[in-house]
Amino acid sequence: MPIDRTWKKRLRISRFSKRVQIVTTLFLSHPSSLDHDTGPGHPERADRVRVIDRMLEHERFQMLHRALAPGNDHEAVLRVHPFAFVEEIEKIAPKEGMIHLDQDTIMSPGTLEALAHGVGGAVAAVNEVMRGAAKNAFSASRPPGHHAEQALPMGFCIYNFAAIAARHAQAVHGAQRVAIVDFDVHHGNGTQSIFWSDPNVFYASSHQEGLFPGTGKASDEGQHRNILNTPLQQGSGGAEFREAWEGKILPAVRSFSPDFIVISAGFDAHHLDPLGGLKLTETDFAWVTGELMEIAEKQCKGRIVSILEGGYDIEGLARSVAAHVLTLMSA
Repeated sequence: MPIDRTWKKRLRISRFSKRVQIVTTLFLSHPSSLDHDTGPGHPERADRVRVIDRMLEHERFQMLHRALAPGNDHEAVLRVHPFAFVEEIEKIAPKEGMIHLDQDTIMSPGTLEALAHGVGGAVAAVNEVMRGAAKNAFSASRPPGHHAEQALPMGFCIYNFAAIAARHAQAVHGAQRVAIVDFDVHHGNGTQSIFWSDPNVFYASSHQEGLFPGTGKASDEGQHRNILNTPLQQGSGGAEFREAWEGKILPAVRSFSPDFIVISAGFDAHHLDPLGGLKLTETDFAWVTGELMEIAEKQCKGRIVSILEGGYDIEGLARSVAAHVLTLMSA
């Protein structure tokens, strides 16, 4: 699709080279995210990326380096999702109207391009961070991804961008040990399933116990004890969240000794969010981001890529993303 002039103005389109000056935080997005139409009343809506774009226009973010997410990288997708599944998604994509892949997961005529740039954003973020052009990166696209299993879309998700980022880091940049950490209010069942038997990928999640999709039990450890879930009770706030991370997740990430970290950055654990029952504030997201950055600085040259997942209250999402990105920029 042609790039909207407004987006051209807002995004300082970058063409990185080996001689480019290192930037602290790279922000990747693309207007195609707006064209993934989920219909009236759906919580996963275009306003999510609109409010992020508006928030990041604030003068506090003038040093944030922005780039348009490139298009699809089929090879990157196929490292996670089987060819037959990808082929079927492309085949059934509607030319008009909308189709339901399940009760909540929808495709419209703009979905394939949104997915393409979601993949491209995740891949470009990994490329620039791994080769040292950026210290860290945040890719904001929709639909989200962490519920998508290898051959099963669900929970608004079709392709698993965090998994694609991790596999790309392994396959293209030689990452030996990748940690994926997830603070979305919902458990990332897709990510857990994809990496269940991979000893070189560690997946850790804090999420509301019993919430959709009902997975993420504390007893789930993975084939190589590479899975860690810390379910939180409904109504838990910052104190319980920080206790789970300080007591379990952060020590486990340190023990795993990753050389690359991917954050599944869902902000629907915010107290304003309509789809969850946790009581976090934006300061909690800033705190956990800072803690992960400290680990990254000591163990993997500061290399972090953050991928947007959930967050369905517009005000809560905007405030949380601002706190998250400002913390990333402090590296």
